Amino acid sequence: MAELFQTELRDLTGSANTRRLRRSGNVPAILYGHGKENVSLSLESKQVQATIARREKLVQLEGAVTENALVKAVQWDALGSKVIHLDLTRVDEDETVEVTVVIVVKGTAPGLAAGGRVNRTIRRTLITCPVMKIPSEIELNLSTLELNGSLTLADVELPEGTQLVAALETVVATCTEIIVVEEPTLDEATDDAAEPELIGDTGDDDAGGDDAESSDRGSDDADAGGADGE
Repeated sequence: MAELFQTELRDLTGSANTRRLRRSGNVPAILYGHGKENVSLSLESKQVQATIARREKLVQLEGAVTENALVKAVQWDALGSKVIHLDLTRVDEDETVEVTVVIVVKGTAPGLAAGGRVNRTIRRTLITCPVMKIPSEIELNLSTLELNGSLTLADVELPEGTQLVAALETVVATCTEIIVVEEPTLDEATDDAAEPELIGDTGDDDAGGDDAESSDRGSDDADAGGADGE
């Protein structure tokens, strides 16, 4: 079911007019496609935020224009919390379109009970489907994900008429063992601490100094003895 958007024409463009439009509680949008002229529109902000939050793709435009359109691109504010611009492309009811949808997980992986953790490798994927049957999301059931196992796009549940664009062997989730690194205890840390290196031995140095002095004195004595001999 398409979301209904009330539209108004946006005659004034440019940064200043766009900021003024947003302050008034509206979102600027551009409608294009099917070889027709581009149309600048104004949409009610609260309705836009709610539609995007529900991940809806197809909208029905009424008011200034009456057409079905696909949300092609969304521009967010700097915080990523508020939609500030929409790109809309015209579509016919009998079209097949290519869109990106979110992959949500359900169920509990048996690998968790075996000491594992679930890792998501991708969270979105491209699909093709009839424009009037675009899913807001597709599901992956984790109930068969064992420890050291993986699930691929081939395991994703697809609505009727929906096909995947990416390769079926693309990994979506894995379950890997949690490796616990034990911290050393205080006693182990104390035992393993490096002892300070001794640079020489003070007692030996003193003894060596005494020996050197004795040797010097012995030489003096020998010299003296030599003098006596003379």
